[in-house]
Amino acid sequence: MTETAAVPGTAAETVPADADRPIRTFHPRRGRMSSRHADAHAALWPTLGLTVLDGDRTPLDLPELFGRDAPTVLEIGFGMGDATAAMAAADPERNYLAVEVHTPGIGNLLALAGELSLTNLRVAEGDAMQLVHRLAPASLDAVHVYFPDPWPKARHHKRRLIQPGNVTLLRERLHPGGVLHCATDWPEYAEAMAETLNADPGLRRLPSTPHPRPETKFERRGTEAGRPITDLRYART
Repeated sequence: MTETAAVPGTAAETVPADADRPIRTFHPRRGRMSSRHADAHAALWPTLGLTVLDGDRTPLDLPELFGRDAPTVLEIGFGMGDATAAMAAADPERNYLAVEVHTPGIGNLLALAGELSLTNLRVAEGDAMQLVHRLAPASLDAVHVYFPDPWPKARHHKRRLIQPGNVTLLRERLHPGGVLHCATDWPEYAEAMAETLNADPGLRRLPSTPHPRPETKFERRGTEAGRPITDLRYART
């Protein structure tokens, strides 16, 4: 993993390997980058990239990271990044902090950021919940969790991202009125998500009217497989 000592807000030293061993909510998704992705990574990672280290609790200064003070959206698990780039391009008044573990997707989003001249986007590599620990309370305008791994087997449900402890952390990072927006194409996970989110005392469910967002690759796969798409939006009270 690339070190990012020169990027504002990153740890100056490597965190010991045994400092924190979280339950992973994702499959490790290393992959081979194309030459386009590798070139974009080499050119843009020093200015747009952020490495997330397990156990690092160094406070992340968002205005310093983005070079401006603006409302910030945390995008968890962006896949190949096409939808994230589209949202950032269409929403220049907000900052987008996007976190992923899939290296080709990271390379693709960096390539898109360069092609679209996006200045309101930063790309983090690593465990999203480890990154959340570094964010100040009430520092986010929105959190997007689009099509996270459903971990369908019962013995793996503990690895699901949307569960009470994680929801508490995400809600605390939202400012009052900030929105947690989740989407999934797995009906059973949608029910579990709704049960968990409804039970959080600091969240208020928003009307289920359609909310515009770009279609993701995982959403297309779910639709093609005949699975219904469920969007769940909650505001911090």
